[in-house]
Amino acid sequence: MCKDDIVYVGHMLDTARKATHKLKGKTRKEFDSDENLRLALAHLLQIIGEAANRVSREFKSDHAGIPWEDIIGMRHKVVHDYLNVDQNVIWKTVTEELAPLVVRLESLVKPEASKRNRK
Repeated sequence: MCKDDIVYVGHMLDTARKATHKLKGKTRKEFDSDENLRLALAHLLQIIGEAANRVSREFKSDHAGIPWEDIIGMRHKVVHDYLNVDQNVIWKTVTEELAPLVVRLESLVKPEASKRNRK
């Protein structure tokens, strides 16, 4: 494991939390009518994907329960095919897929924090 892996996982975790927080209590109608919110969420998903892309292959292999390629693929879609980003996918990702990802990422970050506290 590269020492930066936990840093990037931490970025993924923090950013996923930000994204879910931004949509907390919002309806789909509010999401659809708020361009700034849609742009912010697309950008946050891009950050999550970029951080995932920087995680080492070894770490990804050791933690195959994380959908690394899907996360990175979302980043590529938002960045390179920005004219065709499906807002339904953004909504579904943030409302349904980020909460379980947060739980998985927390389980990866907590052991590292515990190790640091023991030193």
